[in-house]
Parts: sequence; C-alpha cells; structure tokens
Amino acid sequence: MIARDDITGLILAGGRGSRMGGTDKGLQPFHGTPMVQHTLQRLAPQTGPLLINANRNADRYASFGVPVIADTIADFAGPLAGMLAGLAQCQTPWLVTAPCDTPFLPTDLVARLAQGIEDERADIAVPVTVDADGRRRLQPVFCLMPVTAAAGLRAYMDAGNRKIENWVTGQRLAQVVFDDARAFANINTLDELREHETAGRSG
Repeated sequence: MIARDDITGLILAGGRGSRMGGTDKGLQPFHGTPMVQHTLQRLAPQTGPLLINANRNADRYASFGVPVIADTIADFAGPLAGMLAGLAQCQTPWLVTAPCDTPFLPTDLVARLAQGIEDERADIAVPVTVDADGRRRLQPVFCLMPVTAAAGLRAYMDAGNRKIENWVTGQRLAQVVFDDARAFANINTLDELREHETAGRSG
C-alpha cells in the first residue's frame, strides 16, 4: 500500500480565474476563509509534504505556510502545467493534486485513490462521480500519480496538448467511484461561491 508520507499534496491555484472576473479563486473568501485554506485543511491530514501551485500572489499563498511553485510553461497552460511543475519539485514517490476551489474534497480521497491503484495495478488514479441521470463523470484534476509520470506528461504538453482528461485516460488508470458528487464541486464564479455558502448554512 502507498504510505501517506510517500505522497506530496499539490493544490492547483495557478489559473486565470476567468469565470470569476479574473480574480484569484484560491484567495476568495468562503465562509470568511480563503478557499485554498479550506482545501489545505482537508488535504493536509491525507498526505506528507504539501505544495501550492500559483502563478499570481505568491506571497499571499506563501502565508499559508506551504511552499509555492509556479508553472514552468508560460501563459496559464492549465492544470497539467501545474501538475508538471509539482512533479518537478516533488520529493516523494507520489503526487496527488486537488484544485484550490474545492473546499468539500473528501477526507478519504487520497487513501481511496491509493487503494484503487493497488487493487487495479494501475499507474494513476482519479475519482469518478455519478450524476443523477446515471452518467459517470471523471474528475481528473484530482489525480494520484507517481513522480515517474513527469517525462510522459512533459512530452504530451510539448506536443501542444492541454486536455487533462485525454492525458489521464491515456495512462493505466484506476477510476475510483465516489458517491458524493458535491465533494468535487468546482466553484468557478462568484454566484456559485455564494450558492455553496448558502447551501452550507442550510444543509
């Protein structure tokens, strides 16, 4: 079994925040606390070291007590660029990623992904949720991968590819089903942020 201390947690906060008016999503307050801090608090007990990938406001992210790394590929190339930067800095055999705008991520996320890799003899693992209509939805931004994935990911991106789902499905992949789709909800707009705050108070 993959040990917790063998896994570095990487929070992806390197996007443009286009759908949130260009603001830095991870620093937006959610119940009075920056979203990235919610994600940190949920992910930290599940991993060994932690990193934050951010391309803006590095000093503010560093204030959370976690090393901050920027993309090595220019122009906000998406979550894969953040993963690649994390793999380059990772000092453990494994890296797990989570976006900064998912304050409800499961507290058993990493253990279940690690179990999926072991059970299926896979190379990487991502969660899958099931919509109300029964449609399975891959959640590839939450990804447990070995540091040895770096070379293949670099080649994929050097070829001009940016789609994360295409990359993960091209690997020997464990798809781990989680029942609570809300746990993986991305908060992309200020309206969604307020809706989730209201739902949290009423739920």
